[in-house]
Order: sequence, then structure tokens, then C-alpha cells
Amino acid sequence: MANRTTLDLPVAGRDAGAAMDLTAKIEPFDSFWEGPEDIEKGYTTVYEFYRRNYFPHVTADREAEILVVSCGPGYFVDMLVRHGYRNVTGIDSDPAKVEHARKRNLECRVERAFAFLAEHEQAFDTIFCEQELNHLTKAEILVFLRLCRESLKPGGTLILHALNGANPITGAEALAQNFDHYNTFTEYTFRMILGHTDFEEVRVIPLNLYVFYRNPFNWVARAAASLLTLCFRAAFVLYGKNNRIFTKKIAAICRKPAGA
Repeated sequence: MANRTTLDLPVAGRDAGAAMDLTAKIEPFDSFWEGPEDIEKGYTTVYEFYRRNYFPHVTADREAEILVVSCGPGYFVDMLVRHGYRNVTGIDSDPAKVEHARKRNLECRVERAFAFLAEHEQAFDTIFCEQELNHLTKAEILVFLRLCRESLKPGGTLILHALNGANPITGAEALAQNFDHYNTFTEYTFRMILGHTDFEEVRVIPLNLYVFYRNPFNWVARAAASLLTLCFRAAFVLYGKNNRIFTKKIAAICRKPAGA
């Protein structure tokens, strides 16, 4: 296990409990920025996206201690609470976003992500990161993953997501279109970095954007995306590549070893 006193923290000083001076300033990692301009609408639309994509991978134990990092107005926290989870905590560095969650009586608080994780060793059964990893530099990603590992109980689950660099249409644009995007991921690099930071049972999944099945357009768009995936897959095979997932975003689910 990585030692908290020897982590290569990207800040002046080595106190893991101190506020982390992360690189991203315009859209900082420890505050959630996605969702509709109408924040209230997000409790419906973002809820559906989370329910379809992430909920099948969340523990069935409604008493599990779950931490949502970069929770914003509490969309993921709200989704879990609606499904009967009783010990969910969200953290976000933006007081204005957290206030929206508090108005809904969601257990969210203003905290800096790295500092909070450093202060909560083996405290959680599941950690979900609501902000994309792309808002961290590579050095910061290593620190973040190690802090998550130490904050999980043995056998605990970590769920992450990132922009997919393998998509020939959106991959390069996703990296360039945001000043605070420092990298993209593929299924291979997700497995690489999570293995390097001592997680196991890594599963990488596509994140489906077209989850609003009452809208006929979503069925058409999903069929078109599936056809594009087949074309991309064939092209990559011609170049000797084994990429299989081409959605705009991908997620990874992994576990801390039970004996760690």
C-alpha cells in the first residue's frame, strides 16, 4: 500500500491533509461542472443517465458507506437516495453547487477532494468520482487513485469515468475543447493505470448517452452509434489495434483487494 507520507503530492509541502493546489483552475477537478444549465432539470435528466449506466454496478447493500467525489448539486447522491441507500456522502469544493443539494436534504458538504480523502482512511465501501479524470494531470491522477485506494475499505469498489480517446470523432476534440482537459483514456490505459495503483477486477464499460427511450430520436441515435462502432472497430483492426469501446465517455469499475 502507498504510504501517505511518501506520496508525490502535487502541492507545496507533503501534508496530505492540506488543501491541494490542483492544476485545473477554470473547471477544477473537485467541483462537478456537467449537466444542464437548469440545475433543477438535471435531477431528472442526469438521474436517468446515471441510473442506466452506473446503477447496475453499485453495491446492492443499502447500508454501504458511499462517497461521491465532486458531487456538484448532488445528482448521483440523489439517485442513490431515491433507490434506498442510507449512508451516502457527497463532497464538492463549490458552496453554490452544494447549496442546491442541501435544499433537497442531501448529505453533501463543501470539501476539497484530496484533503478529504487523505483524512478518511478505510472509511468507505464505494467511492464514485462524478468529475472526469481528465481534469487531473497524470501526476495528480496517480495521487488521487492512491488516496481513493487508502480511503476504501478492503474489498471496496471505485467507480470512475473519463473521455474516450479512442473515438475517432470526439477523442481529439474532447482533449482540445477544454483548457482544463489534460488527457484522454482508452480501455487499455484505464486498465494500465488502475493496475499500477493496485486495484483489481477492473471492468471498463461504455457510457451510453441515448438513455431517454421515450424519445424516438434516442433509438435512431443509438442505432447510428452502433453502426459507427462497427466501422471504427473494423478500421482499428486494419491498423492492428484491439480497441472495442468507442463511446464518447467510458467508465471503469474496480476493487481494492480484500486483503489490503
